[in-house]
Amino acid sequence: MKLKGAGIFALGTLFGMEGIRLLTSRDAKKVYAHCTAGVLRMRDCLLEQATVLQENCEDIYEEAKAINEERDREEAVRYEKEEDTKAQKAENTADRKEEDIK
Repeated sequence: MKLKGAGIFALGTLFGMEGIRLLTSRDAKKVYAHCTAGVLRMRDCLLEQATVLQENCEDIYEEAKAINEERDREEAVRYEKEEDTKAQKAENTADRKEEDIK
């Protein structure tokens, strides 16, 4: 049983050393470099897309502000017309009362 454990430990150590040697090899470094280059290209692409998205959001925000300002102007004009109509009705009512009194 102890011999089996020592054998497993020895094999583990051997595989670990070979693994380290494999991971530090010239071919492995090329693979790491290619993977890193791919990640950098992906990052650049994502940053460009984020910039475009941000610009589009700013355009949408400005357009929404313009729409709300136009709507506010229209409501102000409509409110003024309603007030004028109410004032005219009040004048007409007062005129009728004066005519009724005469």
